Amino acid sequence: MSLHNDSRKSLIPTFLYSSSSSSLLKKTRPFDLDTLRTTSPHGSSSSSKSFVVPAPKEKIEMYSPAFYAVCTAGGSLCCGLTHTLLTPLDVVKCNMQIDPAKYKSISSGFGVLLKEQGVRGFFRGWVPTLLGYSAQGAFKYGLYEFFKKSYSDIAGPEFAAKYKTLIYLSGSASAELIADVALCPMEAVKVRVQTQPGFARGLSDGLPKFVKSEGVLGLYKGLVPLWGRQIPYTMMKFVSFETIVEMMYKYAIPTPKEQCSKTLQLGVSFAGGYVAGVFCAIVSHPADNLVSFLNNAKDATIGDAVKKMGLWGLCTRGLPLRIVMIGTLTGAQWGIYDAVKVSFGLSTTGGVAPAPAAIALAKA
Repeated sequence: MSLHNDSRKSLIPTFLYSSSSSSLLKKTRPFDLDTLRTTSPHGSSSSSKSFVVPAPKEKIEMYSPAFYAVCTAGGSLCCGLTHTLLTPLDVVKCNMQIDPAKYKSISSGFGVLLKEQGVRGFFRGWVPTLLGYSAQGAFKYGLYEFFKKSYSDIAGPEFAAKYKTLIYLSGSASAELIADVALCPMEAVKVRVQTQPGFARGLSDGLPKFVKSEGVLGLYKGLVPLWGRQIPYTMMKFVSFETIVEMMYKYAIPTPKEQCSKTLQLGVSFAGGYVAGVFCAIVSHPADNLVSFLNNAKDATIGDAVKKMGLWGLCTRGLPLRIVMIGTLTGAQWGIYDAVKVSFGLSTTGGVAPAPAAIALAKA
């Protein structure tokens, strides 16, 4: 049995589709490849065409330009909004990393910040946060979907299904590598504004002041540590989310995903995202401390940070607060992202294992 090129193209990413072909397979039991041939308009079996497991019928075609546009918009919205709403936690976290003697704990950190800077102090740096993470989210989610599909095409259906975790890891790392270039300048200004109250009021005066002090390239001084923080974080974020959601539908929810309500599916997205966020926070926290340290001090190096904070400090300083922050943030991001997809007629992300028919046909 042979497959045409067009058939193979639509087959390759079947395990990445967000809805299952299980209902189609149920109609053709016992499973027999000979019974899965297409039929002509007159009802006769056609031996010249091979059966192909179809993509779900969505309002927007999967992996079309419109699909990637929706994913890009959803990523921008979910990352920009969540990071901005969590600005107060971020301000306290950054100050705990930079000045632990003054900001000794989460509760005392909020108290010190309120006493010295008032309520406005909790939202310092919200504009660069909004702009930076909106740009980062757009590239992160949009390119993740693109690279996930592209790497699956390169691997072929059998290997894409067998090594799906590697596909998730490679796709997310590739996307984040590019996304951080968009984030880095805003992250640099954000940290300086949040940890040095007298430096600037916000982005409008903070950006030119930063550039005047350290030059345009100074905005990218923290890019390598940012990669060190964000790439492991994003790899963990996407692969753990995909795995957790698939396990939830497989073991915890008795109803097949395509039969679950959209509300339940979005709830699964939030829960899977929250758990994934806890793992993300632990993996990426040492690099997060480095980013805060380097962007706070002129001419500082990674060696200076390690010497001053110590390895244990790099791994643990501000970690409890970051676990709460990143868990909530990641759960909300997946919830918002999938809500955007659902609003355009697309299915939520993840939750479906490779289709047996797709693997069998690929071997034929």
